[in-house]
Amino acid sequence: MTPTDTDQFAAESTARLIRAEQKGLRLAIACRTVVTGLAFAWYVGAPFLFSEFEPRLAAIVVLLIFTGVGVAHLAVIGTRFDRWWMKYAVYTLDTLSICALFVLIPISRADDVPQIIAFRAYGIYYLFPMVAICCLSLSWRLVIWTGAMCIIGWWGAFLWVISGMEETLSWADIPPDATRGDYERVFLSIDFIGRGNRIEETAMLMFAALALAVAVYRARGVFFAQVASDIEWHRERTAREKVSALFGKYVPAEIAKKLISNDGPMRPQRTPGTALVMDIAGFTEFSAAHPPEHVIGTLDAFLADATDDVSALGGIVMSYLGDGFLVTFNAPIAVEDPGRAAILTAQALLRTARRHNFSVRVGIASGDLVTGTIGSSERQSFTVYGDAVNLAARLESRCKDLCVSVLVDQQTQKTCGIPEMLEAAGQHSIDGLAEDVAVFRLSAEV
Repeated sequence: MTPTDTDQFAAESTARLIRAEQKGLRLAIACRTVVTGLAFAWYVGAPFLFSEFEPRLAAIVVLLIFTGVGVAHLAVIGTRFDRWWMKYAVYTLDTLSICALFVLIPISRADDVPQIIAFRAYGIYYLFPMVAICCLSLSWRLVIWTGAMCIIGWWGAFLWVISGMEETLSWADIPPDATRGDYERVFLSIDFIGRGNRIEETAMLMFAALALAVAVYRARGVFFAQVASDIEWHRERTAREKVSALFGKYVPAEIAKKLISNDGPMRPQRTPGTALVMDIAGFTEFSAAHPPEHVIGTLDAFLADATDDVSALGGIVMSYLGDGFLVTFNAPIAVEDPGRAAILTAQALLRTARRHNFSVRVGIASGDLVTGTIGSSERQSFTVYGDAVNLAARLESRCKDLCVSVLVDQQTQKTCGIPEMLEAAGQHSIDGLAEDVAVFRLSAEV
């Protein structure tokens, strides 16, 4: 990559990643807010369903604060008030609060039931969704941070609970040659704290957090690779379009696109079509009477409008011939009715020429047209050839002798589908042909 490409890649990658992180974070916080909102609604409405249930004001306030924090965070994500540390603060609050529930919510109303039962009745799996939801943010640092907060909060809650117990039992209190009675005395005791279980739980949680962090990190790598691929694709596309636009000034735009999209030369193809040759009448006298700058400017303006006339009916300007051009219909770009399109184009060219204070002569002939690239491996040119091309050029030249603007060969007259627009102009000799040729003119020249 060039320095410009590198800067573009960095800027585009950062912008896309920020948008992806914000979308994921919104989804995660939205899910969290919905859950806390539902918990708040259930807790407040529970007395109406269970008469013996007595909600605590502290719990209502806590749930309300949690819901409010989620709504507030959703409102600032992606705004100028958003800060990088906010997501860390929210996940820390959620994680430590879940751990605090194991300390603050009594497992039993009886005073002699230790709170350690909450760790045995429920468990650390309540914290795993917190770590999983972090992955939506595409931030591997947030995943590790949340995993660490889970472990700190879990061990903090555990140590707080056992610090208030008069007696504790753990796996170490089971003798090496323990009997069934020994296991029942220790493991089934209400004072069993299972310190080893806490170690295993937090180890597995941290392992899961690290594995998910690695997965998110790799996903970011794939994300950056995709951004780089998109930038390269757009760069190549822009370059192709630029070349196509420049190349299209010298060869037909449609042909330029084909040549650029295909590394190899375009194979010659033979198709039935129609050729049209146009030339400006009296252009030599016009050139002699005006400065070169005026001549070129006027000619460019006319040929630009004339080319638009051709393109509007599906024709392809194959080459500019001094003050005129050669046009093909149905070669190499398909046209449904090439003869009809050529005749309508001739009418349009007459109108355009009159608008530019020019008179033009047009020859039209139909037959097989062969198109393709010719030249060496280093330099090639796209061209068209065939008897129809030669005949169209001869008919354009014959227009001067017959004092008409448009001459059409008999093949075009038979196949154009609009013979009423043509009238016979007799049999005439054509240079290069042994026999006279029947030609036709427009019934009414506009």
